[in-house]
Amino acid sequence: MEDIKKVQVFYEAGGEKGRLERGLGVVEGWRTKELLSRFLGPAMDICDIGGGAGYYADWLAAQGHRVTMIELAEKAVELAKAYQTVPYEAMVGDARRLPLGDASMDAALLLGPLYHLRAKEERMQALAEARRVLRPGGWLFAAGISKYSSATWALSVYGVKNDYIDDPLYRNMLRGELLTGVHIKPEPYNCLCDAYFHTPENFREELAEAGFSVERLFAVEGCAWLTPALGEKWEDLACRENLLELVRLTEEEPSLLGLSPHFLAVCKSTK
Repeated sequence: MEDIKKVQVFYEAGGEKGRLERGLGVVEGWRTKELLSRFLGPAMDICDIGGGAGYYADWLAAQGHRVTMIELAEKAVELAKAYQTVPYEAMVGDARRLPLGDASMDAALLLGPLYHLRAKEERMQALAEARRVLRPGGWLFAAGISKYSSATWALSVYGVKNDYIDDPLYRNMLRGELLTGVHIKPEPYNCLCDAYFHTPENFREELAEAGFSVERLFAVEGCAWLTPALGEKWEDLACRENLLELVRLTEEEPSLLGLSPHFLAVCKSTK
């Protein structure tokens, strides 16, 4: 329960506000919407579980879907309601105990809970709940953070001249992530609160253990995030399309999946 309180405090303090509209988050948001669009049909019943400040819920509702967003942090739900551009339902709730009926949804999004729940049994609870609320043939879209994301970040152009790797606190965080997958936020750093980071292989294994068939596993940001001056390249529409083409060409390459900060599993229930 202590882990959940830390997540709640992080998002009550606005940890998700505007994140997908700046920096590397812009690429994450763009690519996630692109990938979802390949599989969603028209006018579906969709639950966005752990939906933060409503970034995806609002976009999905604008596409004509009937959306229910469930989020642990009350402040995030208030933000979602305040910034809605189209109507959808936003409520406070827990991914492990969804306030939704059995077989009531055509699709479910778990774009945060599976890395915010550090204990495997709690991730299994969240997946069991998603499975319960999905109709036969329904889609689950589940996001994971790569076990290698902090290490590659620290070694990249984002790593402030690579100073992070010379800080004992940061190195201790990296050691824990690489050996166990457990991310513990060092107090001085403004990074993600405590979490669990997966390898692509163990992400697939957990989803299968929970009763889902992983139809596809995609890199979200893929190799594009390593680009120096990414923001400038992204603003140039021709350069943006060149970057996206590279990501699309390598988005399912197993040897590169762990390089992407996030990956997205597209699943169906085996029930």
